Amino acid sequence: MSTMPVGGLVPRAIDEAADLVVRNAKIHTGDPGRPYAEALAVRDGVITVVGDDKDVAPRIGTGTKVVDALGRRVIPGLNDSHLHVIRGGLNYVLELRWDGVRSLRQGLAMLREQAARTPKGQWVRVVGGWSAEQFAERRLPTVAELNAAAPDTPVFVLHLYQSAVLNRAALRAAGFTRDTPDPKGGQIVRGRGGEPTGMLLAAPSALVLYATLAKAPVLEGEDKKTSTRHFLRELNRFGLTSAIDAAGGFQNFPDNYATVIELAKAGQLSLRIAYHLFPQTPGQEIDDLARWIEMARPEDGDAWLRLNGAGENLTWSAADFENFTQPRPELAPGYEAEFEKAVRLLMENGWGFRLHATYDETIRRDLAVFEKLAAEGLFPAGNRWLFDHAETVSVESLDRIAALGGAMSVQNRLSFQGEAFLRRYGPGAAADAPPIRAMLDRGLTVGAGTDATRVSTYNPWVALHWLVSGRTVGDVALRPPANRVDRQTALAMFTRAGAALTGEDKVKGVLQPGCYADLAVLSEDYFTVPEPDIAHIESLLTVTGGRIVYAAAEYQGLDEELPPVSPAWSPVAHFGGYQTFRRPALAGARQAEVLGQAVAESEQHRQWRVARGLAPDSASTPFDPCFDL
Repeated sequence: MSTMPVGGLVPRAIDEAADLVVRNAKIHTGDPGRPYAEALAVRDGVITVVGDDKDVAPRIGTGTKVVDALGRRVIPGLNDSHLHVIRGGLNYVLELRWDGVRSLRQGLAMLREQAARTPKGQWVRVVGGWSAEQFAERRLPTVAELNAAAPDTPVFVLHLYQSAVLNRAALRAAGFTRDTPDPKGGQIVRGRGGEPTGMLLAAPSALVLYATLAKAPVLEGEDKKTSTRHFLRELNRFGLTSAIDAAGGFQNFPDNYATVIELAKAGQLSLRIAYHLFPQTPGQEIDDLARWIEMARPEDGDAWLRLNGAGENLTWSAADFENFTQPRPELAPGYEAEFEKAVRLLMENGWGFRLHATYDETIRRDLAVFEKLAAEGLFPAGNRWLFDHAETVSVESLDRIAALGGAMSVQNRLSFQGEAFLRRYGPGAAADAPPIRAMLDRGLTVGAGTDATRVSTYNPWVALHWLVSGRTVGDVALRPPANRVDRQTALAMFTRAGAALTGEDKVKGVLQPGCYADLAVLSEDYFTVPEPDIAHIESLLTVTGGRIVYAAAEYQGLDEELPPVSPAWSPVAHFGGYQTFRRPALAGARQAEVLGQAVAESEQHRQWRVARGLAPDSASTPFDPCFDL
């Protein structure tokens, strides 16, 4: 099906015909001048008309693809302002995703089945997107359970920034023995005889977890492209059309960027990516930054792939860790000297940057460096810069950030780590983690994202639910109403604010003529569904640059064909990515009403069976032999 013909909209031979028309929709444009529309037209990847049927009708030519939204909600394409999309794409098809899985029993069954199809020499790896709090059992898998599920296949299960569980085969494959020393900031848990048990702990640094994961086999050649394309399609599934890649550990430039660069050259990206550069080697950060400044400038690239600046680390010594099961790390005294060199180099050369900073103590020290440079006229200087995460940032620090021309990017890490944060810091601190309303009240640009894939899931609707409800995936309410945002504000944080962080807010994040044709037709109306159901929204049709990059339900087959998942034994080839399940129970009164109807129907069914001699005439006797225990 290449089009959905609609009575009254007659194609005709015209100049400047639209490539795509979406009509019969409830369009939330994000444009204050025209917040609502019913139809839009697209040509050459750009929106040309926003209005209703009569407005788009003159643009429908013989080659125009017309999509009937069937009265569904349409929104601007989502933009994750902090996603490790490049690294995630290179590994996606190798990973068994527990995102959305509701019980550990189900997760272990998936793991056991995957181990049986995984060839010798390969690992089964569960890397992020889940928390023990989302499971009915409220616990991690044990080493014994992993050994039973996969006696001979290495299994690595990462849990947040806190720990990893390995089976015996993975310990052997990783080379861990009783003589292996604990790495700095990490712990190899050992039994009575000194042998590793299979538990690795971040204490508080997660580098031990990531360094172990890096020992697993990686994809090569075309498989890296295929994996990345399928990961981008998975992101499109949830209405994502843009992301800001925050770089991260074990993501070297230019080597690990080659795949997205090649896909961009071939016109095969389905998600717009603005990327950052992250110095990987402690002690070499200034040299790396200086070399990159000679090679490129921010905004180099095009609308699909562009450089956005440096970070999220500039120097390793200035990075704090976010393992909330451990005390806040004390950063080394005197890191500011090297950090100042990095910031000065960037600001003097017109480079923006982003900074990983979990705690206010880190942010205050960084701000002191910025204020010193501000006395020389380097802040504010028009360079885009921001703090990421900022769970415990103070209002005083927010005032200083605003004065220096900075911005913020928040992620729903506490959807998954909220219970650990609550136990360590208490309900008062958890209520303000992070202080989103205080950020917005100061006029700061606040982008929203997920920080996927190694902690949070890449599903942006889980993050949107967290922004609106303040609840974790374990359904614990942390942030009170005073520190939540309404649905429209949350959506703006995932659209227009993200575009502002890359300097694209004039062309992206809103549906109006002249802007990129990036949009999503939703499975449910985000503005009216019960709050718990926000996390279960998906896109049925996602458009990026006028291209239909994802299509499901009535629109299945309208999107671009992808090569099959490779290798064939990939967990994604069998299980897919995010695991959907039945939406939450209906709200209170309606739930009771439905339950009452079910009871009445059951009684009617019992009486029908009694009247025909198929059940004893006793309401206390089970009438269904399946339940006669």
